[in-house]
Amino acid sequence: MTGKADLVILNGKVLTMDPAQPRAEAVALAGGAVLAVGSTAQIRDLAAPGAQVIDAAGGTVMPGFIDSHVHLFQGSAALEFMAMEGVESTDAAARTIRAYAEANPDEAMILGTSTAYGLMDGRNPTRHDLDAILPDRPLALLAPDIHTLWANTKALERANLLHGGPVPEGSVIVMEEGGTASGELQETGAFGPVLKLSRTGGRDMLGYVTGAEPEPPATEAERAADRRLLAKGLAHAASHGITTMHNMDGNFYQLELLSDLDAAGDLKCRMQVPFHLKNFDPLDRLEEAGEMRRRYTGDRVWSGRVKMFMDGVMDTHTALMTRPYPGTDTVGEPVFEPDHFNAACVRADAMGLQLSVHSIGDLATRRTLDGYQAAREANGARDSRHRIEHIEVIHPDDLPRLGALGAVASLQPRHSPLGDYFPVIPQGTLLYDDQYPYTFAWQRIRETGAPVIFSTDWPVVPVDVMRNIQCAIAPMQPGAPWDVRPQSLMDTLASYTSANAWVEFNEGRKGQLIAGQMGDVVVLDRDLEACAPEEIHEVRVLATICGGQITYSG
Repeated sequence: MTGKADLVILNGKVLTMDPAQPRAEAVALAGGAVLAVGSTAQIRDLAAPGAQVIDAAGGTVMPGFIDSHVHLFQGSAALEFMAMEGVESTDAAARTIRAYAEANPDEAMILGTSTAYGLMDGRNPTRHDLDAILPDRPLALLAPDIHTLWANTKALERANLLHGGPVPEGSVIVMEEGGTASGELQETGAFGPVLKLSRTGGRDMLGYVTGAEPEPPATEAERAADRRLLAKGLAHAASHGITTMHNMDGNFYQLELLSDLDAAGDLKCRMQVPFHLKNFDPLDRLEEAGEMRRRYTGDRVWSGRVKMFMDGVMDTHTALMTRPYPGTDTVGEPVFEPDHFNAACVRADAMGLQLSVHSIGDLATRRTLDGYQAAREANGARDSRHRIEHIEVIHPDDLPRLGALGAVASLQPRHSPLGDYFPVIPQGTLLYDDQYPYTFAWQRIRETGAPVIFSTDWPVVPVDVMRNIQCAIAPMQPGAPWDVRPQSLMDTLASYTSANAWVEFNEGRKGQLIAGQMGDVVVLDRDLEACAPEEIHEVRVLATICGGQITYSG
């Protein structure tokens, strides 16, 4: 070990995620990179005069968490919009909405986030329900999964949706008798116009809804407000030990704002931002993805990936299934038709771009794999690391195809009702009994040898890594017909660090505490390996370090 450290972390239980030297006591950083790992005595001797010293006091020290599936702009905005988390009855909704409205008299449209399905005492709200709570101001409530929005009459009128309108394939304006909208808008193509009424003008959701740029272009005052919002979200993520995030929506606007923050020294997490290809886009738009990759290539802000949606979500029967939902004749709503999707995969793959595809239902995952197979057959096999996001239900016939096609399973433990956030799926409602063992089947997928990476999908669930780790290693065991297989702690931690570095093509550069790798580290307040699995959520972050700089100190 040579050189002097400008920051040392001592007296820790260091998990390096390096099989060659898995554990140590201390870490030294210099010039934004890992200088050495070793004993506390060794690392103390490396500290330069005046070096920063962090005493881990027996807590776990490990590579900074990489959250490989987030919506940063939306999550940042949700920190300031009306929070509906935990509101689960008509009376509670009325109290929450009216209190927020009274406290924010000038808000153009009140937008609630993380609104529970079944909010109105077991059923979803209609515009009439929301009118009864707030009749004179636009009001809209987003579901936690950001795939459904409920709006009152004022909001529907302002968005010109009260009497319906054209929507792209996969989106639905639910209509009531008489030819007016019920208030439920399914998927982005339906509720995008409502979001434009919010205090952000919908700019926070634009990369998700269309992937296009603000029109008209954002004013400097709007850009400043958006930079402030993103900085707040980045600081919030850093407080949970996160040093890198992979965004799942994107446009040039977000990349510009993040680059501005980086130049100002306010970028507390590294960010990858994709190009978002919608089903109504011509494939020539993929040239924009190529331009994003060419223009943004840094270690702190970069692109190189294309995001698409194959389906919706199970709660609204828009997730695409191999057979109709129990008691219905619908198999869901395809966002892309197979030929169109396959062509998009072939073209993006030929450009050397990585793919991320939202896929909830088992038929959606099958069609996504078909697209990746079409790309391989057309362009030849390559180290593409194409990702499938969510895989909430998979058909057993498709399990071996993941590894065979080199696909990466990008999963979110806390999405599962086996965690502590969403209700258990009642038997006979959304799934057949034989589908339960293949629902949120992280361990079954891992056992095939396919790469598995973990993330939160903030703001669908909070950007709380510890809660997600606990959901993976200590899931609920509701009994038959579920077949729940917990993850090991070390597999789970790898899926939040080294595996997530690998999926972004940064293996050997980050995701491990090895000399020469990026100085991204998290220090926790206790020893993870000594914690009971059901107590992992109590673990707190003492310090987050990104590029050798302390981005959070608890």
